[in-house]
Amino acid sequence: MKIAIGSDHAGMNLRAAIRGLLEAQGHEVLDLGPTGDGAVDYPDYVFPVAEAVAGGKVDLGIFPCGSGLGPAIAANKVPGVRAVTCHDVFSARSSRRDNNANMLTMGERVIGVGSALEVVKAWLAEPYSGVDRHQRRIDKIHEAERRYRCQ
Repeated sequence: MKIAIGSDHAGMNLRAAIRGLLEAQGHEVLDLGPTGDGAVDYPDYVFPVAEAVAGGKVDLGIFPCGSGLGPAIAANKVPGVRAVTCHDVFSARSSRRDNNANMLTMGERVIGVGSALEVVKAWLAEPYSGVDRHQRRIDKIHEAERRYRCQ
């Protein structure tokens, strides 16, 4: 699987750990930065990850920052992205199984590295169920993206 990752300055340590896990699992990783250690604005890095996901350049995206919250809000502005913030295995599995989430955000200030890697493993391993009621809801989200795009 091809996975895009990025972070802001507050998520760089977690991004490095996640990248190591992904590479150890044999995934192809597209690391979209940042490369320095100075403070950066997360939108400058989350949008390239979200655009890679929405454009089909990668299968999934992962973006750690301090809390994981702002990047999920930003990523969900990109049509076709279904970003979720998860800090537990149950939510990670549910987001993939029921919502076909294609982008994961996490907070380095919220979760330890060991737990974060367990969340990432669970998120990657859980397939989308394809159950009619879940697909119907995703389709409604896509319709809302089309409806509100011009406003």
